[in-house]
Amino acid sequence: MILPLRLEAVSFLQVIKPLSLELEAGPSTIILGANGAGKSVLMRLMHGLLPPTAGTISWSSNGRQAMVFQRPVMLRRSALDNIIYALRVAGVADAERPAMDALKEVGLAELAHRPARVLSGGEQQRLALARAWALHPEVLFLDEPTASLDPSAVREIENIIRAFDAAGTKIVMATHNLGQARRLGDEVIYLHDGRVLERTPVEQFFSKPATAEAAAFIKGELPWA
Repeated sequence: MILPLRLEAVSFLQVIKPLSLELEAGPSTIILGANGAGKSVLMRLMHGLLPPTAGTISWSSNGRQAMVFQRPVMLRRSALDNIIYALRVAGVADAERPAMDALKEVGLAELAHRPARVLSGGEQQRLALARAWALHPEVLFLDEPTASLDPSAVREIENIIRAFDAAGTKIVMATHNLGQARRLGDEVIYLHDGRVLERTPVEQFFSKPATAEAAAFIKGELPWA
């Protein structure tokens, strides 16, 4: 396994204050926090998209990881070819069959040859998850994956996330949706002003928050991100 992931005294500009934490395989980790708390930046640091200003980020070994964003990037090609491209970049030579299998997993097989950019927002997000599925990542980072979707699309995306979890992929997700955090998470990392104020099992976080900031956030007294 690629995990654990260790962050030691990591900071990024003024957004993330020096913090240390370790993520291990298993529990789904939900990152919560108010607007500007640093959730997206922290995930990009973990995934390697941003270099820390200070501190170190290390994995115990090499392995596949993937990240899905709130607004997925779609290439100017079919849904199937979007996945084939990602697989070939990852070094998979015979990519068409696993790409099609990934589309079936997310319920998009009938749209395989449709241009990806004409798909609905929910379909594009499912396609982004199919690209990740085809890679069989050990860790999947999800940055607000359902923020702009209607309730039906949200349910579809959540079902796919559960399928990743059931297949053994470590889920690390930032969300502004407290109900979604309770449905999908095992533990919560609560960020406030770039600092980790709480890390606790999800039900304990919602029933007995340990800090005034977390309690205010749960009550809606702090703006959601």
